[in-house]
Amino acid sequence: MANEEIKILGGSWAMVGGDGPCSYSQNSTYQREMADAAKGMIHGEIIEKLDFNNPHFNSSNTFRIADFGCSAGPNTFFSVENIIEAVEHKYDTQLHNPPPLEFQVFFNDVIANDFNTLFNTLPSFQKYFAAGVPGSFYCRLFPKSTLHLAYSSYALHWLSKVPKEVVDSKSPAWNKGSILCSGTSKEVAKAYSAQFKNDTDTFLNARAREIAGGGLMVIIIAGLPDGILMSETGTGISYDFLGSCLADMAKLGVVSKEKVDSFNLPLYYSSAKELEEIIRSNGHFCIERMDKLNHPMSQKKPNVEFLVSQCRATFQGVVEDHFGRDQHVVEKIFQHFAKKYADNYYSIFSGVRHQHIDFFILLKRNID
Repeated sequence: MANEEIKILGGSWAMVGGDGPCSYSQNSTYQREMADAAKGMIHGEIIEKLDFNNPHFNSSNTFRIADFGCSAGPNTFFSVENIIEAVEHKYDTQLHNPPPLEFQVFFNDVIANDFNTLFNTLPSFQKYFAAGVPGSFYCRLFPKSTLHLAYSSYALHWLSKVPKEVVDSKSPAWNKGSILCSGTSKEVAKAYSAQFKNDTDTFLNARAREIAGGGLMVIIIAGLPDGILMSETGTGISYDFLGSCLADMAKLGVVSKEKVDSFNLPLYYSSAKELEEIIRSNGHFCIERMDKLNHPMSQKKPNVEFLVSQCRATFQGVVEDHFGRDQHVVEKIFQHFAKKYADNYYSIFSGVRHQHIDFFILLKRNID
């Protein structure tokens, strides 16, 4: 592989593994319903945009799919089955008496992901050969032009790292007093935006090498309406509330104040305009469709137990990475979060003026 290295990066920002009450597999209803909301879009776009007469697809009758950021299941299996169903339909209708099509599916996530749970819950009957691919999707993970369709759901708003400026006490972007990019500080927003642009560009460059010309990529990603700050959304307010609980823990001596001041979530919710500019300037993909997803839960106030469980399944790894893996400390943090959230539930949501949005994006790899 001339002038290239395959990089496999570690990372502890995996969702909570296993199948216990705090696991992602038991607390990813929102993500599952989002995949369900996107099912019709995915099916329709594959049938319309996938072209089996594309000369850049090899003739081995093996169709290769990769899910980038698959987590520990089971949502990834639902999405893969939907994709395969649409691909089979297009294959059978576009070609005349074609030979049987075989599928190879690659499940990718960070090294710390619970691949054991993922493959232990693999459906007993599936139409594909399954393989796990550990490593950061901000690196090359596959040989050149070997994928036909890539999929990533609710993963790309996770950054490769927290911007260094927001944890530097000497920087104007120091984010003391907050754990996320709320949008209220221009300096913090600028640092997060720059990191997101760099990461997304890196992701697109890596996928451009791996996806055959004319191949497709489906991206589902959390974002913000144009002109709306994260601090004005229910999601932003909830995440900020977790920050206030960490501050409480510092006052009680459970964790250090310095650790709280330097803790930031590696998340960034972009606008549609910002996303579109990044993709177009990258130049490797054509935007075939970019729409807002109508999530069935977007207009409902979640109950406390649901929200806290989802939050813990998602952020426990980040908290452990920063504050240490003492389970007594971790348990105290999330117990306090659950109690304080329940006590302040109505006052929290009375300040919500907007909701974040979820984007459906279909990209086609340009033919060089």
